[in-house]
Amino acid sequence: MMMDRFMLLLIFLSGNTCSEETLNGLTFPLTEIGQISYSTQLCPPGTASAGIPMASAQCLYSTPFHTFGGLKLLDCGLNLEVFESKVNGTLEENIYVAYSVQMLTSKPKQLTSHNITSAATTVTNLLSATMLNESVAESMVATISQLMHTVKDQHSEDTYVALESLTKTLEGFALNMSNINCSVLVQPNLAVQSIRLSKWTPQVQFYAVTGLSENSPERIGLVANDADMAFSSGRPIDLLLDIKLQNDSQKDWGNRNPSIGVVLYENDRFFNSKQFKSELDTKRRVVSASLTDKSLLDNVEFTIRPKNISGSTSYDFACVFWDYAHRDWRTEGCVKIHDPNGVQCKCNHTTNFAVLVSFRADYTYSEALNWISIVGCSLSIVGLVLTAVYQIKTRKQRGANSTMLLVNICLCMTTYYLLFIFGINNPVQSSKTSVSEQNVIPSSDVQEKIDQGPCTAITALLQYFLLSTFAWNILYAAHVFFLIRNALNGPPRAFRTIAMTVGWGLPAVIVGISLSATYSFRDPLGYRQEEFCWLASLDKAGRFDPKRPMLWGFLLPLAVMLIFNTSLLVYFSQTICCANPNLKSSRGTPMKKKILSSFSLAVVLGLSWVVGYFVLITHEKTLYIVLSVVFCLCNTTQGVQIFILFTLQSFLKTRSRYKLDSKTESKGEP
Repeated sequence: MMMDRFMLLLIFLSGNTCSEETLNGLTFPLTEIGQISYSTQLCPPGTASAGIPMASAQCLYSTPFHTFGGLKLLDCGLNLEVFESKVNGTLEENIYVAYSVQMLTSKPKQLTSHNITSAATTVTNLLSATMLNESVAESMVATISQLMHTVKDQHSEDTYVALESLTKTLEGFALNMSNINCSVLVQPNLAVQSIRLSKWTPQVQFYAVTGLSENSPERIGLVANDADMAFSSGRPIDLLLDIKLQNDSQKDWGNRNPSIGVVLYENDRFFNSKQFKSELDTKRRVVSASLTDKSLLDNVEFTIRPKNISGSTSYDFACVFWDYAHRDWRTEGCVKIHDPNGVQCKCNHTTNFAVLVSFRADYTYSEALNWISIVGCSLSIVGLVLTAVYQIKTRKQRGANSTMLLVNICLCMTTYYLLFIFGINNPVQSSKTSVSEQNVIPSSDVQEKIDQGPCTAITALLQYFLLSTFAWNILYAAHVFFLIRNALNGPPRAFRTIAMTVGWGLPAVIVGISLSATYSFRDPLGYRQEEFCWLASLDKAGRFDPKRPMLWGFLLPLAVMLIFNTSLLVYFSQTICCANPNLKSSRGTPMKKKILSSFSLAVVLGLSWVVGYFVLITHEKTLYIVLSVVFCLCNTTQGVQIFILFTLQSFLKTRSRYKLDSKTESKGEP
């Protein structure tokens, strides 16, 4: 009894894999049952197959432990080109060619385009050979699966021609697999299955499931007339293919006895589309369905579960087939079926089907910062309106230039606060989208960003009024400078005209250049972002792009303005704090009041925006969050600060002075 339990424990621990093992001095790593493993020893440098494993072996089921068997050695003096002419020999020769080509393609990333072309040609010839058995077929399916690990840069035009020929041959092979007593072959990137229908049935279903292992034959199964069986495994369905046959074909079924072949490609590496580009480097499953008698077909319906893309959701899709004549995806004969459970298509013919999905980015917003911004901006709007009204009402108490400058600052800030509250979030991005009724091939796997909605206009207005605010800030700083340097005469006579021209004209020039250089209706994201209605700053990989208008259309002009304003603040602070102590005016001004004057000037000049530059260059997460909150608080409440420092404080002083004067007059009465 103890021995039986020990044996069961050994079997359980062995799982579905062969542990690392050494055969004839060659080491094979951990491998799943039924799969081919390659030796860790490689062909030595200087040989034709340098860097390629020297041997292969298959993980076989056995008790109590699974072991490797079927050891095959590679002749390191041969390469892929040699085997193109060795096909169509005896069965033993074809077996040798098959496993040799399989081993020579075991390092797909190292293959050249010429290597891939030679391998594809050899596999095509082997699958078409008369001397063929299950062993050759297994090696060829494994080779094709390995070739699907190659990348686009490794392919030439000749390579794609060879791969197209291979996919055509594979369709025919899938129909005739019964000739070699084989019904299903499964590899990580490829599954092939065939069935011969002995009696009429209205439909046949093929399905692919997400298994514990992508190498498991359970990944692809067959169901006839019982759709519920397809979901009995309890695992997610990656693909469901429903082939429906003509009802009148059952009358003479006995004379037909047709076969159905299905090929499932895990990616579309062999199908080089010029019309559809993969900017996100996404992969699409391709399924091929073939019938020996095409007149039996009514239609084909297939449902594919698109692979998830981190940070994105599916936006739209197209049901397509591969047209060998045009060498690209086409939509003729295929329609979309709107199904909330998945991406579903219906076609009236059999060929290589796929679903081309375009994705849109998902964005997450900080609710805390959002509420801080809304509350702060709302309070600032109230404060700025009151400040502007107060400045206009009391303009006789100060110079006309000072009133004009502060009122224009309030006007610009109020406008961009309103734009920020009601327009910063892209209404098109935040709205739910419905799948298009038309079956149109998208240009890429990224949602086409044709300009729609008011987002571009809001971005341009935000850019304009923010730059205008800082332009007026500079003018205010210049006005303070002239008052310090020339207290009697003040600024030049033409200052008012120059101020209006610079304050409203210079930002318009910068915005105009930004739009003309980066904006187009077909691609508005060259100018603005999709997440927010604000200037674009990142490339498609999420890296900061100096060519985007955020840098030269806002950050650089703003930096110049902030440097000027900071210099003026330093000059102003030094002037009032280091004034001649012998002067009565200097002795009568307390330090607290001097500091408050400098702080008030810093607020109206917008120097809190300097924090934003530290946010941009900070990579430490905690510091980034702290600086972001500080930046948000300081700048959304800037209008409140201006109201307190320039309106409320002045109003309270005036009121206090009025009360004091009233008391003095009362005491002076007889």
